[in-house]
Amino acid sequence: MKKLKYYYDTETLSYKRVETSKSKRLGLIVLFVISVIIVSIVLFISYLNIPSIETPKEKAYKRELRNMKLEYESLNKQMDQMVNVLEDIERRDNKIYRVYFEADPIPEEQRNVGFGGVNRYNDLKGYNNSELLINTNRRVDKLKKRLVVQSRSLDKIKEMARNKEAMLKSIPAIQPVPNDDLKRISAGYGYRMHPILKYKKLHEGIDFSAPVGTPVYATGNGVIREARRTGGYGKLILLDHGFGYKTFYAHLSKFNVSEGQKVKRGDVIGELGNTGLSTGPHLHYEVHKDNKIVNPINYFYGDLSPKEYSILRRRAAMQRQSLD
Repeated sequence: MKKLKYYYDTETLSYKRVETSKSKRLGLIVLFVISVIIVSIVLFISYLNIPSIETPKEKAYKRELRNMKLEYESLNKQMDQMVNVLEDIERRDNKIYRVYFEADPIPEEQRNVGFGGVNRYNDLKGYNNSELLINTNRRVDKLKKRLVVQSRSLDKIKEMARNKEAMLKSIPAIQPVPNDDLKRISAGYGYRMHPILKYKKLHEGIDFSAPVGTPVYATGNGVIREARRTGGYGKLILLDHGFGYKTFYAHLSKFNVSEGQKVKRGDVIGELGNTGLSTGPHLHYEVHKDNKIVNPINYFYGDLSPKEYSILRRRAAMQRQSLD
């Protein structure tokens, strides 16, 4: 029910009802609306200028994020130290361990190989510290890869160290024929005029001249892979020493071994002869390392003194004519 208002009229000495005009009512309504709008604007501006009030849970989240960022930065510093240590191990692996065991160094590309294919770090994008997270995870992945490569390398070094004694016994380290007076080298390694074919070609080994029937020794432990007659080399023995070493004994007159037989350094495997393309009794001796022909003179250190070895090298270099 509408509430009515009255006023006292002193002229008529009676109460009369208060009447509000339509224009006044409209003005009051407009004033009220304007007041509400002004108050709303003031409150909105005040809200924007008042710092947001964080809940305890929001404060805990922010503190956790700050701690995580500090932990990641600390992790990167620790990784810097680990990378320095790993690089030192890698240098020693390539320049000391692998050199000692005659193994090829591991290429840098293999050690630092990346990760191809799809982006591994898409799930780390879109955060405030995404760059830090992605870089840290990428470094961890690369470090793990390098550790795997180095671990496998050390396993191989360990295996080579275990086999070092066997390797030392297998390396062709003595002369294949008795040569006490050091005068039996008729031709050394290098380019020579072939005595039969009459053109200059690489003489791939060393010729030891001696009487037919002179014993021929295995220069290192190994397995006889071939013991057969050939055209140019005549009766030939191929001895596989393992570890990438092979030796050839050509122009023999007799075999003392058969294919598949294991022999030790110093065992008599045959007798010197004059078979195949040969102009006189001699042994043609070759050393192969990793399927490459090398100068045998570099391997006669097992039964010669430094002075004798020097004389042998000098005589090998002086001889210009081969017997095969």
